[in-house]
Amino acid sequence: MDDNSADSANSTSAVRPRSVLVVGGGPAGLVTLRNLVERSKGRFERVLLVERRDDIGGVWYQDEPIIPSANPTTAMNKPQWPSPAYPGLVGNVLPRFLAFSEAPFPESPNHPHQPFPTLTETYQYLRSFAEPYIEQGNIQLNTEVMRIEELPDKQGWKVRVRDWSMCDDNDGMPLETEEIWDAVAVCAGYYDKPNWPDTEGLNQVRKRGLALHAKWWNGPDGYEGKKAIIIGNANSSNDIASQLAPVAQTPVYRSMRRPAAPWFPSLADSRIKNVSAIKKYILQPAEETDDGMMLEKVTVILQDGSEIKDIDVVILGTGYCPHPEFVHVLPVPADGTANASEINNKTVSSTVPIMSYTTPVLPQFRRIPFLHRHILYSYNPSLAFIGAILAMTPFIVADVASTWLTLAWLGEVSYPDSVDERMAFDRERIAQVVKLLEVPDTVPENEGAGDSKESSPDPPSSFVTYGFLGPGDTENGGKGGEAEYANNLRDDIVRARPDLDAVLPTWDEETIKARTEMYPTKYEALKWAQMHCV
Repeated sequence: MDDNSADSANSTSAVRPRSVLVVGGGPAGLVTLRNLVERSKGRFERVLLVERRDDIGGVWYQDEPIIPSANPTTAMNKPQWPSPAYPGLVGNVLPRFLAFSEAPFPESPNHPHQPFPTLTETYQYLRSFAEPYIEQGNIQLNTEVMRIEELPDKQGWKVRVRDWSMCDDNDGMPLETEEIWDAVAVCAGYYDKPNWPDTEGLNQVRKRGLALHAKWWNGPDGYEGKKAIIIGNANSSNDIASQLAPVAQTPVYRSMRRPAAPWFPSLADSRIKNVSAIKKYILQPAEETDDGMMLEKVTVILQDGSEIKDIDVVILGTGYCPHPEFVHVLPVPADGTANASEINNKTVSSTVPIMSYTTPVLPQFRRIPFLHRHILYSYNPSLAFIGAILAMTPFIVADVASTWLTLAWLGEVSYPDSVDERMAFDRERIAQVVKLLEVPDTVPENEGAGDSKESSPDPPSSFVTYGFLGPGDTENGGKGGEAEYANNLRDDIVRARPDLDAVLPTWDEETIKARTEMYPTKYEALKWAQMHCV
């Protein structure tokens, strides 16, 4: 799609905020803050990042201490928002793809055979990156965003927050305040809503506490001797299966619909048995143990008709759905179409959750709705989202996207003048996904589909979804994928700011080749770690 045909940035609908709130202190939020502060050259009067946890880092900050209430009779305990990271996590992205522009990732001499940064190293990089902004007061921790509400007539966004750092001065209760912001960049919410498959019987198993999502995985302790089945064969599922294999009952079962994508390398392990997709979960009748406890187990029926009985725990590595449920917008037409006069000149007082306009069960609608270029909210471009897509190189994509956003809000890069023109991006992306969904996958014989030797049509990959752009055509410059998307944003930026050409990442042939070769490198690192019992 051609976004370069947009009207001039001087159009009447272009947004020029003076105050900007950034929500979320993970990688996307931190680089968005940096770009709004530094690349605006001071032209925003106020930029603030709020983070609900007690430190920055997002998923890369694992441990948040439980803070007991000082007044147990009247006070509230601060909620916990656990990271989906887990002990022993080692990343799958090389340092060059974890480094923000003008902030290189430090070299680590500690593991020459394992060049991928650990959870701790990545957190330390982010903490160092954030430190100047914490000292300057641009980052406010322990601040939970309760509601972001669009005001009529483009009067900004009313944001209600709960400040958990004020409990000691507020009778043990968090301090709730409201403030009006000209613009808001939401860089949070993706990992709050785990994706649960709509498989028969799964809800009953979940209610009995026999199924958990990888979001809550915290290592293999407590699973000694348990009979386990892992759902999925992406990074989290593969790591969990490998961590369970030495301690759980063998084999550890891994249910998979198709062979793993090349960007999810894992080692063969005789203790892990691949089986086909699950058709149905059955809760077995509880049995009394020798010590008088009632023990429940699960039977799973596989798509090939076989069954596995006496499962103690089901662990699902089935991803997440973007779900910024705290964002409320003015009502828009039910069909998602409108022109500027219908929306911009209409005064409406009530708001609705932005996610009420989508159906995340369907892959083509598993997105934050109505975004132009996966960034600007089409009906009111003073609301933006960074990190709304599932990127293979999320740090550098967020860097480029938030630089583009900064220049868009400064009026230095253009975007379409009318709502309908901005909405064209969303409509075209939905149509692309629908077209891909029309072609079912086929599991090749003897390739990771369990013991069944039949080739069978399968629903399209879970990565055929609105928010995953994928590698694109790697033989043709990444056309149609993440590289083309990021390069298009980059082109807009460099036209407006030629000086940024030398510092922004470029998705050229060499970069795409390096990213493709990153996954075999990870495989070799896994082999080295296995041989040396690391």
